[in-house]
Amino acid sequence: MTWLVNCGALGIFDSGVGGLTVVRAVQELLPREAIIYLGDTARVPYGSKSPETIRRFSDEDVRYLLQHDVKAVVVACNTATAHALPMLEQKYRVPIIGVIEAGVEAVLADPNSQRVGIIATRGTIASHAYQHALAQRRTGLRIIAQATPLLVPLVEENWLNEEATKLVLQKYISPMLDKGIDTLLLACTHYPLLVPMLQEITAGAVRIVDSATTCAEHLRRELLRLDLLNEGEGDGILQIGLTDLSEQFEELAERFLRRLPPRITRVELG
Repeated sequence: MTWLVNCGALGIFDSGVGGLTVVRAVQELLPREAIIYLGDTARVPYGSKSPETIRRFSDEDVRYLLQHDVKAVVVACNTATAHALPMLEQKYRVPIIGVIEAGVEAVLADPNSQRVGIIATRGTIASHAYQHALAQRRTGLRIIAQATPLLVPLVEENWLNEEATKLVLQKYISPMLDKGIDTLLLACTHYPLLVPMLQEITAGAVRIVDSATTCAEHLRRELLRLDLLNEGEGDGILQIGLTDLSEQFEELAERFLRRLPPRITRVELG
């Protein structure tokens, strides 16, 4: 297919549509930037795949975006960032930005962060990527990491205000609160949609850091540093390509973007 925008856009990819929370955050912070989003919905989720397979899939995602002359690539998938980012950075010459470093930077920006809770998918927690990055950067930091596999299905079912979702969150978060966490890092791009409920559960006593907002802020700093920021006028175009289409994915795209998405196109990799 031929994109309307094929030069100077930002390329963003995820294993599904959860990375559209990153797209939304980038659009709010950098409205002039054109964005090409790739969701590998035919092979979602990446979290259940082996590291070798995740690296292969991520490489195919990046190669696809580079065919459209993107100026930078955002890996809007925590699992892909954990397992594939070093390989991608070594292999390609365009700036490639993951969500993990951005989240770690945001946590450590507050010197009062001493007890950090991390919630994420099983794959992300098992990679220990966040735990290692935080521990290396701040000595004596207490880290409590918890896999929260039920949250993605609840978000995708749009159970954002259901009592069942609140009960599940309380089950996951209460042990962390009992251990005195002062910061909660949401290490999955689905989880920003749960922020209102998390604020209620934590009664505002815990700083919540979400990977979508922090990734957009990190991207802005990198684009400024590399002199790649779009200084033109008008809002940038968003184009969405998915490797598999269904009515559910269109509904999810609207939920994550918080507005009607542009026409979604099916794309092929390889």
